[in-house]
Amino acid sequence: MRSKGMTFLLLLSLAINAAVLATIGYHYYHNTCLTPSDPCPLSPRDGHLYQSLGLSTVQLSKMEPLAQKFHGRLAQLQAALEGKRGLLMDLLQKDSDPAAIETLRREMAGIQDEIQKEVIVHIMESKKILDADQQRRFFDLMHQTMAAGAGGKGPWSPTHGGK
Repeated sequence: MRSKGMTFLLLLSLAINAAVLATIGYHYYHNTCLTPSDPCPLSPRDGHLYQSLGLSTVQLSKMEPLAQKFHGRLAQLQAALEGKRGLLMDLLQKDSDPAAIETLRREMAGIQDEIQKEVIVHIMESKKILDADQQRRFFDLMHQTMAAGAGGKGPWSPTHGGK
């Protein structure tokens, strides 16, 4: 009787351990493999804008590294801008020297200018990969995105952080 009880406890323990491992594995897979990429700041609702253009395998192999590089650089610039915004809020709250506030404002404007330059370079590089019909659709989609963003809520607006 005692050996049957021990066998049952051993099997129960193995089943629980297997269930825990399966759950951890599932969550690891779900969080690392199935996590969608960040939406494109040029098209936040549709993921990356180029994904709706019907690109060939060769075009995708060129576009994806370009997009990764662009989004990485954009994330760096956005993080720098967010840090400056925090500093600005601290300076404004403390009634600091107006010259320090102006210097920080200029630094923020420089970062925003750099973001705009990065976006323009990315668009120009992306355009080189596309054929004429894809370029037309690409710019049509960008026009739609910009029109939808009218009123200060779109990715091109300064209140959106220049995203």
